[in-house]
Amino acid sequence: VEEGLLDNKDGRYHFSHDRIQEAAYNMLAILDQGRFHFSYGMALAPLAYAAGKGDDSILLTAANQLNLAGPEAVQDKSQNATVANLNLQAGKKAMEMSDFVLAYSYFDNGISFLRKKHWEEHYKLSLELFDLAARCALTNGDIVSLKLLSEQVIAYGRSYEDKLNILYLVTCSLAFSSKLPESIEKGLDILANLGIDLQESRSTEVCVQETTTLLSTRTDDEILNTRQMTDPTMIMAMKFLTKLEFGMTQTKPRSVPFVTQKMIELSLAKGMSPMSPIGFVYLGSFMSKRGDIISGYRYVKLALSLLDKVGRESAGEVICIATQVKIFVEPIQAALEHHNDGYAASMVTGDVFNALLNTILKNACKYVAGVKLQTMREEHDKFERLAKENN
Repeated sequence: VEEGLLDNKDGRYHFSHDRIQEAAYNMLAILDQGRFHFSYGMALAPLAYAAGKGDDSILLTAANQLNLAGPEAVQDKSQNATVANLNLQAGKKAMEMSDFVLAYSYFDNGISFLRKKHWEEHYKLSLELFDLAARCALTNGDIVSLKLLSEQVIAYGRSYEDKLNILYLVTCSLAFSSKLPESIEKGLDILANLGIDLQESRSTEVCVQETTTLLSTRTDDEILNTRQMTDPTMIMAMKFLTKLEFGMTQTKPRSVPFVTQKMIELSLAKGMSPMSPIGFVYLGSFMSKRGDIISGYRYVKLALSLLDKVGRESAGEVICIATQVKIFVEPIQAALEHHNDGYAASMVTGDVFNALLNTILKNACKYVAGVKLQTMREEHDKFERLAKENN
């Protein structure tokens, strides 16, 4: 204190300057630095769990300190799983904040703390870390890391159901890498393994008639109050069907009604999943393209209402399609707020593609609605920055 290196404030000592603290830290040997970070992080770990959901700062600080120490600082092998799990929780928290780069770093660090036989000794922890790291890698456009992570899950997953999430992410990566035919083929193979057949031998007209007949027996309220889907395998199947809807729209448009029908059938028979609104909005779009705007409008409104029932995971894509029907019935200005909602929902889930698509469609609506060009220019600049940031 007399030399000015420390300050005494209310009986507590602080370094008088950040540079002095940094110099003192650098005087420690590298191994001592690691042990210091590790002991500090482990001391905070119980507090991080005790803090609950109200205070995330302790959780993130504990994880950061442990990651600065690295796996080589572990002295008791039982601590490896503890640190890996702490990183898992920190990564989930980062995902809730829509920071998928930070989330990936936590999951990656968590994986680095796992011991050699982690697939045997800590299977559930390993599977969740690899699955979530792969999801973040896809969102961040890191296809190389996604490939490496998926290979591990495919090799060590104990059941086909345990591999479904990683297989879905691989299917998505193929679609985003301009390999739509390959993505569609893979999706169809996986659905076949789950016992789901699109039965494309029928005509499109028969398929559409069967779908509308099925829905004609239920009121909108009955559809909206359908029970929630609980079967994890069927929930994943709905995700694969959603990806097929998108891919086939661009490469095999004749097949889209068959995917739509299967999604609606499963939703009514097995319960509504977070992907169910996709089936209804595609049906509404298809009916509108055939000239039946009234029916199309009904189904897209159902899709939008379902988002409030099953969650907003698919909101970005649903809104992109729904507004293209609604503008034929409602003032085009009404679509603007929908696209703002679609952009926000997409960014929360890391769906950059539909975030960008909502921005493009919103700008198109603004132009037709007569919004000032200078305002549109600002929106375009925002879109361009987002597109560049996400390759």
